[in-house]
Amino acid sequence: MDCPKLRPLEAFPTEVGGQQVVCLRDPYGFSDRVLLLPHPFFFIVSLLDGRHSLLDIQAAFARRYGELLFREKLEEILRELEIAHFLEGAGFEAHRERVEADFARSHIRPAALAGKSYEADPERIRIRIDGFFAPPEGPGPPQSQDGRRPIKGAVIPHIDFARGGPCYGWAYKALLESCDADLFVVLGTSHTGTKGRFAVTRKDYDTPFGVIPTDRSFVDRLIARCGPDLLLDEQAHRAEHSIEFQATLLRGLLGAERTVQMVPILCLSFHPLIASNGSPSQDQAVTAFVEALGETIAASGRRCCLIASADLAHVGPRFGDPEPVDGLRLKEIAQKDLTLLERVVERDAEGFFAGVQAEGDRWRICGLSSIYTLLGALPAEQGKLLKYSQWPDPIGTVTFASVIFY
Repeated sequence: MDCPKLRPLEAFPTEVGGQQVVCLRDPYGFSDRVLLLPHPFFFIVSLLDGRHSLLDIQAAFARRYGELLFREKLEEILRELEIAHFLEGAGFEAHRERVEADFARSHIRPAALAGKSYEADPERIRIRIDGFFAPPEGPGPPQSQDGRRPIKGAVIPHIDFARGGPCYGWAYKALLESCDADLFVVLGTSHTGTKGRFAVTRKDYDTPFGVIPTDRSFVDRLIARCGPDLLLDEQAHRAEHSIEFQATLLRGLLGAERTVQMVPILCLSFHPLIASNGSPSQDQAVTAFVEALGETIAASGRRCCLIASADLAHVGPRFGDPEPVDGLRLKEIAQKDLTLLERVVERDAEGFFAGVQAEGDRWRICGLSSIYTLLGALPAEQGKLLKYSQWPDPIGTVTFASVIFY
């Protein structure tokens, strides 16, 4: 603790009770604590880089704020961070090993966000989901299967249910009415990074409505085509929400009518390809996986539907921009998003990626890899934009859409 070091964490500004604070939380899921830090406390935390001693931190605080930071107070802050598993060190490493070992032993991926991001009680979450369909933002209640061409794929948000519910409703109404699939390949977005381009798991996903089983034979055939490295990053599934949200809705809505299975696949960010002015079409790991996924779907003999669990733009101070998002910026973002969605509807994977790359990904399209992969592997003829939405928070605006493919 002579030179304490903070773990990689997510920090973003927010307001609580009229006070500006910084929210600190763990995107890797080793801790469920959320700390709200006044700016002087966050200044202290920002110095926990493994290079500053406690005396260094006290001196820097005195220079910045013109007052003493007593060692007892500093040690109290460090104890709170250590209890929250926010500091690197032997204590955290032992905790991490226990968490990862428990996950590795289990045949089921627990519903990590049930009771946190959404209700764990099936009756309460059912009420929330029913509200997704309510007009005017929702599409109205689903009707019976109508004999239209079956849906082969969809882009569906992975924003939290409280902010994106009606947009989810548009996609799932269409799936309930026009999708006969019994296998859903869900391409989630990895928010914590992985070593490879893609990560699969054989584990079933638990939900408040019960378990949605993973088609292990499909996963095994995919691994046979791509190699065992697909399992190297299996731990990334443990706390990732982008597949968990779809699993909950698939099990609660379509699984209520028929037996459905899932293939959970996490897609790593393609942003290094943007920085290097490259393209996924030139990346052997990407092209080999997309080809293998398409072949595995074709050979499965299953009624299969691909889902890209993807959001679009992330703009504002929460995501690193200097200024809050105003009305003019929202219109600009919408214009850019809708241009990208035209490429998606046209199933133009390269055009979609090129559109993001042309902007230097200034809008932080976090569904880039999952949407690109879906478009490359999707055996569909026609796409349709059902709903485009924004969550217009000046501090952190997120945009998202529901698109279906026939």
